[in-house]
Parts: sequence; C-alpha cells; structure tokens
Amino acid sequence: MDRDEAADKLLDTAEALFYERGIQAVGMAELRTASGVSLKRFYQCFASKDELVEAYLRRRDARWLAALAAHVERSGEQPVLAVFDRLHEWFGEPGFRGCAFLNSFGELGGVAPAVAEIAREHKRALHDYLRELTERLDVADPGRLAEQLLILVEGAIATAAVHGRADAARAARSAAAALVDAAPRERVTGATIQY
Repeated sequence: MDRDEAADKLLDTAEALFYERGIQAVGMAELRTASGVSLKRFYQCFASKDELVEAYLRRRDARWLAALAAHVERSGEQPVLAVFDRLHEWFGEPGFRGCAFLNSFGELGGVAPAVAEIAREHKRALHDYLRELTERLDVADPGRLAEQLLILVEGAIATAAVHGRADAARAARSAAAALVDAAPRERVTGATIQY
C-alpha cells in the first residue's frame, strides 16, 4: 500500500470512528487495526494523532460544503430553502451525530487550538456560503440575513442531534422562509437605492 492509499484509508477510518464515537474515544491502535495500515506507514502519513484529526476535519469540511453546494445547485427551489432540504436528508442518514466540527470543538477546542480554529473556519465558510445565497435575493442586508440563517442551521443541527429529530430541518426551513419573506427589500429609483 503506497503512502497516498494509506493516508486515504486512515482518513476514511478516522472519519467513521471519530464521527461515530468521538475523537478521544478512538486510540491509535484501533485506528491502525481498523484501517489495516502499519504503524510505520501511519507515521509516514501523519506525524501524530493531532495531525490526523486536523486532516480529517479539513477533508470533512471540504466534502460537507461541496455536498451542500451541489444539492443547492441541483435544487429547483429557492437556494436558501434548499439548504434546509439538504439538512433534512442528512439528519435522516444512519449514524447522524450532529456537526463534526461542534463535536470536535466540544471535545478538544479548549486544549487543541488547531481544532478550534478549523471549527471556526468551517463555520465562517458556511456563513460565507449562506451570504452568497442571500446576495442572490433582493434583500437590503444579505449579511444580516445570512447570520440569521446560520443560527437556524446550527439550531436545526443541534436539535436533530440531541433529540433525534430529522424534522428539525423542516421547522428551520419554515422559519427561514419567514425570514426571507420579512427581510427588507431594496428598491431602486433611478440611480439611488432606497431602503
């Protein structure tokens, strides 16, 4: 097994085990055994468990945001509301345990600054994506609407994880629709924008 293949196996194994049970509950020996990667090859790929955790979170960030964006772009509905449709699908998947970034921040954020920063980066990227979507709307303050939507997304994820309620995404979708409908609109008169 070459280094790239070993790194992929380790990341796949780490993602499954860390998300299912938590980062601290999974030891190095279990990661090696479950992945089939030797100790020597493990350390050729990742110098430490901390480095593996960081790589796992960065890969999950890229994949999660890409899956969300792909769903939204495929959707025939309003893009902002399609975000909540994707959440509903995700919440219903077997093994759903909430946000990997909040989970890792809760476990390690106080003692692992790199993990805390990756979690913050993920949340900033999600906010930025929501901002991109709200900028497509005819609203006066897309940034404020994006912040409100982010809170709905986070609340839906937490509710679904803690209470086992996939329908939390539907409730958040309804609230998001109300926010979009109630958002002040820009009116253009000549060359002047009036709010």
